[in-house]
Amino acid sequence: MRSELWLTFFCFTGLVFTGEGTMSQEVILNKVSEIADPIIEELGLELVDIEFISQGSEWLLRLFIDKPGGVNLDDCAEFSRELSTILDVEEVIEMAYRLEVSSPGIDRPLKKAADFERFKGEMVRAKTFEAVDPDMRGYKRKTFIGTLLGLEQGIVAIEQNDKAGGRVDLPLDSLEAINLEPQF
Repeated sequence: MRSELWLTFFCFTGLVFTGEGTMSQEVILNKVSEIADPIIEELGLELVDIEFISQGSEWLLRLFIDKPGGVNLDDCAEFSRELSTILDVEEVIEMAYRLEVSSPGIDRPLKKAADFERFKGEMVRAKTFEAVDPDMRGYKRKTFIGTLLGLEQGIVAIEQNDKAGGRVDLPLDSLEAINLEPQF
């Protein structure tokens, strides 16, 4: 029996201007998260991730949202409108920036403990900060692909589906990223 997964990627962007000044990225991310959380809850969405990054001379505030069954363009647009209004009133970000709201895509990152429970049994790609030899075979690498077995006491367990095979246990804090691995 073949199971198919259809995920759609939507994006809604808008340019927002605020006053001049400086503020740390961490402070901005925390404030945006505090403002976004009640909107997320009200709309029945999940906040997957937030980024505030410089793209040349522009700043980009990007939020990834999801919900069971996936988000659509209307979800992204409604969340973007509500968030943008509050960010403008609160003047959270003191420089010009572009607001982008989108789905996390088919290679969704796993960020929270609940993600590891929700996606247990799914294919994932984990990338470590440094090359490691978790099975002590003398072969160091940074990328591990396999079935997510879970997260327990800060250790991510993956049943490898590549030539290395076998179970690998990786400390969560050693991971640069862990994402769902699309299957076609």
